[in-house]
Amino acid sequence: MLIIMKKEATEEELQALISKIHQTGAAEGFVSRGQFHTVIGVVGDPEKVAELPLLAMPGVERVQRVSRPFKMVSAEGHERASTVPVDGVSLGPDSFTIIAGPCAVENEEQTLESARAAKKAGAHMLRGGAYKPRTSPYSFQGLAEEGLRILATARQETGLPIVTEVLDSRDVEKVAEVADMLQIGTRNMQNFSLLKEVGLTGKPIMLKRGMNSTIEEWLMAAEHIARHGNLRIVLCERGIRTFETATRNTLDISAIPVVREESHLPVIVDPSHAAGRKSLIVPLARAAVAVGADGVMVDVHPTPETALTDGPQALVPEELYALTREIKELAVRMGRTV
Repeated sequence: MLIIMKKEATEEELQALISKIHQTGAAEGFVSRGQFHTVIGVVGDPEKVAELPLLAMPGVERVQRVSRPFKMVSAEGHERASTVPVDGVSLGPDSFTIIAGPCAVENEEQTLESARAAKKAGAHMLRGGAYKPRTSPYSFQGLAEEGLRILATARQETGLPIVTEVLDSRDVEKVAEVADMLQIGTRNMQNFSLLKEVGLTGKPIMLKRGMNSTIEEWLMAAEHIARHGNLRIVLCERGIRTFETATRNTLDISAIPVVREESHLPVIVDPSHAAGRKSLIVPLARAAVAVGADGVMVDVHPTPETALTDGPQALVPEELYALTREIKELAVRMGRTV
């Protein structure tokens, strides 16, 4: 069950309602704050809660029963898809957002050159990994705090909000001090202690789909974040692992319309990590626009042949310019504002 509060509802009215729910002894209420509404997700015996005069209580706008196992991120109870603001950038159904930058922050020069290219191409946000999850312990693991400093310098120069990955719950606070949006990567999609910590920050969260995860598992992971008070979540389809070896992963393009039916959260596509090959990024980005994605995120590097991570999938600046021109035109044709 979802209880949607009025925009003008006070904190006292909210807490009084939570107290009433807990007094039933059969249910708990979890508060999540979105851009326009505060929502209480009720878990437990719905019949006991239904006995309460909920609609008569101050601050309550409406009550919605939810049949999905994911309550707060479900499309049920939401008249339209949500928009997630990130420092002046809006990710949601009315616009199309382009996020670009280096897969890994390697040094200041490489990152600033990539950030300038993203800005020139008309990207809205800058991606970049200060902490890198690598399959091999001997591979480049990222610059950590020095990487965060470099990203902050890039934001200061370009004005682009930063999205960067956090790998460990112990690092959430320091990453949140710099990042405008926290990314949960594919390997950490079901790291529930980390999902709790990022939920508690209240920061916008980008949740990548696990490479071996179903759509329901992906949405349940988002529910873990929402349950801890944060509905500012953007989902990112980045390809799943299948038997196919022609591409790095298999982009599940059908996941986009499925998620849009199941959830009110924005959903974007990362064609770089899905394909692993730069020649496929443009057609996959086109497909993302066509099926209703709210944005794309791509890798860019000034010299991919020297990249410490994922060079084969990184676009050079000129290729990024061509990509953004093409997908912006297509997004406008699809009724999006860019």
